[in-house]
Amino acid sequence: MTPKRILVIDDEYQITRVLKRSLGAHRYDVRTAADGESGLDLFRDFHPDLVITDLSMPEMNGIEVCRAIRKSSEIPIIVLSVRGEERVKVEALDAGADDYITKPFGMNELLARVRASLRRSPEESTASEVLEVGDFVLDNTRRMVIVGGTEVHLTPKEFELLAYLLEHHDRVITHRTLLSKVWGGEYTEQTEYLRVFIGNLRKKIEPTPSKPRYILTEPWVGYRFVPEA
Repeated sequence: MTPKRILVIDDEYQITRVLKRSLGAHRYDVRTAADGESGLDLFRDFHPDLVITDLSMPEMNGIEVCRAIRKSSEIPIIVLSVRGEERVKVEALDAGADDYITKPFGMNELLARVRASLRRSPEESTASEVLEVGDFVLDNTRRMVIVGGTEVHLTPKEFELLAYLLEHHDRVITHRTLLSKVWGGEYTEQTEYLRVFIGNLRKKIEPTPSKPRYILTEPWVGYRFVPEA
């Protein structure tokens, strides 16, 4: 089995050295870059399955790296940062990150996040069903979504969130349930993740995102997905 490729972008040599050694010990093919520009150059040549990037770097920071990658790719991105404020997390997620880990972190935690991100990436999908409900066709095999006859391109996390909503359409799903099912049990209090990704989904699938027809908010409770506009 071909090892998964991981690109690590961080200007701290100690971090890249430790991550390369630890991830490599778990049979990942790891390449490293010391800044955003060289990281993007390596991204284009290496074609990684996952990117791990630091947030604060000179010249080009992690937010800019995320935005640049999202222009051409939907692969999972994990952001590392010493800053844990909600505002900073939201900015990173809104720029295209799928996950956010605050430094210092344990290697077991990072490995768990890496496994989760790769398991949910397009190449890892093993489901074969095509779900057709209302205006939506969701193909799990090809990780493809069609809304009203038009294909919509989603990141892995956006796809997983939409799939769960679609599978449980016309029901009220609580914030805690969505966070647990899409990100994992340790994320049940990370409501900023939901705000960002629901907002991103609305921009991509709603005719008028500010007046959603499909993803309806149930105040203080969660969301309800109505697949027919």
